[in-house]
Amino acid sequence: MRKSLLVVALIASGTVFAAMPAGAAPTQPSWSGEYSVKRFAATKDGTSLAARQWEPDFADTYTFQTSCADDTCVATVTDGPTPANPTLPLPPQYTWDGTSWVHTYDWEWDCYQGEGVPKVWAPAHSVAYYTPQPDGTLTGSWRTDIDSGPCEGSVIMDVAAYPVATPHGPFGSSS
Repeated sequence: MRKSLLVVALIASGTVFAAMPAGAAPTQPSWSGEYSVKRFAATKDGTSLAARQWEPDFADTYTFQTSCADDTCVATVTDGPTPANPTLPLPPQYTWDGTSWVHTYDWEWDCYQGEGVPKVWAPAHSVAYYTPQPDGTLTGSWRTDIDSGPCEGSVIMDVAAYPVATPHGPFGSSS
């Protein structure tokens, strides 16, 4: 009896695999839903003065929505806190490159000079990438190159995005 069930299972699974077209396209990538996005600022690196200034790790919760057209998939932040720096492009958009979600943008870095000293603003270019992991998280890196001023140089930090669990209702019924 067990041999018969095994044979039936193997035939059934072979039939399922054989029914899929040889050139079937993989499913489109998606980064949708609520995620806690963490920046590991306490361990940042780089050549900029800003890379040597201590700051704590920080995280915020964002809602992402993915849309795909003509073999291009873009995950857009549709909800979350507004950044303090007004030069950051909004809404943030991450394009799928085949292995990671990538956000490339130009903005103005606000270089901290110390308590009571005005910040110095300078052109900057950033690339952040988030690579999906088997457990549903995304990990990657965020690199900013600051073009001029006292903070000229690079700032590089690890980043991660963790799915926010949706609360489940109570077990049973309330009837």
